[in-house]
Parts: sequence; structure tokens; C-alpha cells
Amino acid sequence: MGEQLVSEIDTANSCAIVVTYNPDVTALLKLLGQLNKETDFIVIDNGSPDIERLVESITVYNRCQRLQRLGENEGLARALNIGIQWALDQGKEFVFLFDQDSSLCDLFVSRMIGAYAEANAHSEKGIAAVGPRIINPQTMRQTPFKLFNRLMLRADRHFAGCQAHFNADFLITSGTLIILKHVAEIGQMKESYFIDNVDLEWCFRAKSRGFDLVGTDQAVLYHAIGERSTNPLVRAGIMAQHNPARTYYSSRNRIHLYRVGYSPLGWKLRDMVRFTIKASWLLLSSQDRKQYWQHIRSGIRDARSLS
Repeated sequence: MGEQLVSEIDTANSCAIVVTYNPDVTALLKLLGQLNKETDFIVIDNGSPDIERLVESITVYNRCQRLQRLGENEGLARALNIGIQWALDQGKEFVFLFDQDSSLCDLFVSRMIGAYAEANAHSEKGIAAVGPRIINPQTMRQTPFKLFNRLMLRADRHFAGCQAHFNADFLITSGTLIILKHVAEIGQMKESYFIDNVDLEWCFRAKSRGFDLVGTDQAVLYHAIGERSTNPLVRAGIMAQHNPARTYYSSRNRIHLYRVGYSPLGWKLRDMVRFTIKASWLLLSSQDRKQYWQHIRSGIRDARSLS
């Protein structure tokens, strides 16, 4: 899609949701400045203790429609749902979801909406969400768009013959464009998951209802998943690493996803292997192995009672 055509796309029916928690000020304000060039946005802070010092820096942008400060950390899924409901109430057609530390290519919003329009013409039931090409700014490694129920050629498979768009079974939260008219059928984010695998669960639910998920090369998001690590599996992009407390949610939620009928069998089988390798690596090599073990064990136990 040419630059002139992209710049002519109407973004009036779009908005963006940026969820923050103890944000890096420089990265956050860079993202908001990029969004301010193209679309309205709201910021939902998940109980950051010092968010008050950033109020003026955030609300100074003329397209900032709202800064909502939650009294405590209610979780990523809850914050996203607050924003999605706001967008629905405003009559928006498109909503973009963002983490606080992402960075955008030029004309990101226009490029994403244009990608949706192109791909949706080839979709039978409709496209639930579109994701940009993710590039890790630390390594410049591109994240492929994956399909889970294929043994071969599982990544970057062209969508309906479109050279710039790809079939996907999963799109990460940050940068994803959600088509709001489909939320009523798919449902909002699963708040009991709190933080990890929220995007994975929603994507599996959308696919199970017959909607398409599409990745595109027409827009790029610079975003690092997880924390920096010397672990070769992390550096190679095979797995993400988080602190021990975060491991509780990733363990609990993935075990729960193994048990739901709409999770792809291919993902379940592969993720069981990944989970075993990751847990074994942490328990054998990390100095925090005791804390990791406690949180992994608690997560597996609590998955049985998760709604």
C-alpha cells in the first residue's frame, strides 16, 4: 500500500488504549506522541504509586481523551476491558491495544486499518483482529505469525493470497487492532487471567467462533516480550522470561488453557513441551529457583479453580 493511499485512510473511527503500570516515562511519552499524530487515545493506569507526577505530561496531548487511574493493580485484562467498553460507548469501529513500552512505525494506525480493509475483503465470516509485524528492538529479530495446528509450514502463511498479510492463530496484545463490532460475539478479555496469556485465550476464542486473525507486514511495532536474559532460549526468541511472581500467572493460565475445548490441540502439545523445558531450565539454572518452584507449583494447583 503506497504512502499517499495510507495517509488518506480515515482514522476518525479509531482509538487506542494504552495500559500502564510503573511506566518508563521516556518510552511511554514517545508512544503517546506517535499516537497523537493519528488517533484519539486513552491511558489506563493500573495503580502505579507515582502516576500523579505524570498526569500533566500525559494529558498535554490534544488527542488524549482520558487518563483513568485505578486505585490498585486490577490486571491487564481488566484495564483492557475498561478501555474497550469506553471505545464501544464512544461508537468507535476500531480499537488499538498497547503496552506502555512499544514504539510504532510511521502512519501505523492508517497502515493497520488499511491492512484490515484489504484482508477483510477475503474473509468469509470476518476478521476479529489484525496484528503488526513485531520486531524486538534489542535484537531486531522479527516475530513470525504462527499457526498451531500445522505440522509443516506453520509460520508466515499468506492470507487468501495477499502477499503482505498472513494467517495467524495468535496475536500479542500490544499493537493489535480489534474490530469492535465482533466483540459482542467473541466477548471481552478474560479478567480472571489477570495478565499472562490474556491475548492467547482471546485469540483462541475468536478463532473458535469462526473469525480470522491476520498479521500484516504493512505496519511494524517495536516491542520486546519479557525481560532481558542471557538464557540462549530467551535470546533466540523461543521463550520469554519473567520474574518469579509473574511465573505464577503464566503457569496457572496455560494449565487452564490446556483444559478448555477451544484451545488448538497443536498449541497444547507444543506448549506442554515448551513449558516443561522452560520450567526445568529455571529450576536448574536460576538463582531464584526456590521462588520459581513455589510460584509454578501454586499456579498449577490454582488452575483447577480458575473460572
